[in-house]
Amino acid sequence: MSLPIGQSIAFGTSFPDFNEEWYVAILRTITEGWEIARQNPKVYPDAKEVPMTECLRDGMRVALKHLPWRKSLIVAPGTESRSNPETLIPDGRTDIPLYLIEIFLQYDEHDPHAIIECKRVAESDSHLIREYIVEGVDRFQSGKYGRNHCKGFMVGYILSGTPLGVVADINKYLGKLGRYTEQLETSTFGGCEWAWKSQHPRSETIKKPIDLHHVMLEIKNANTTTS
Repeated sequence: MSLPIGQSIAFGTSFPDFNEEWYVAILRTITEGWEIARQNPKVYPDAKEVPMTECLRDGMRVALKHLPWRKSLIVAPGTESRSNPETLIPDGRTDIPLYLIEIFLQYDEHDPHAIIECKRVAESDSHLIREYIVEGVDRFQSGKYGRNHCKGFMVGYILSGTPLGVVADINKYLGKLGRYTEQLETSTFGGCEWAWKSQHPRSETIKKPIDLHHVMLEIKNANTTTS
């Protein structure tokens, strides 16, 4: 896979946008990793978010062994993070940080090159839907997560309902806030019609909006229906 040649990447500046194939690769790694993770008995509808995320991370690492980009993508442990260079005390924690070998070799960038934020969701559960936005989407939008990233990734563990139903509830919540332009739409990336995308404006200090890619993951034996 190739990466665009852009400006030097220093901590706190914007990364050049990856080629579309990298986003497809990350989305595929998530879904193939989940097929492995959801077989784990620790993944069930009442499980906590952290154990399910650890299972997803482990599944992604196993899946990578059989994927073409296995030598280029690193799925790292969750780590404490700082929202900007001036914040010396960590003010966030990344669920699943990702590193691209080419980015590190070319720019010597030690901070994550992409971030996956994971949340529990359920159809018709207003509390979990709100958490997905407030504790997930809004943290990317504010720059607490991925401040120097052009794109981010979110995963929803579906405790009950369907992917389409959960996305409809997310969009309904955003609509109530008047954030219609931020609602989730079906992904246009090649072969990833099962994923969703959204774009969110950010502050004047960050300037560029952030694009988020969303994957809704069904839990084995949960009250879900594949759509």
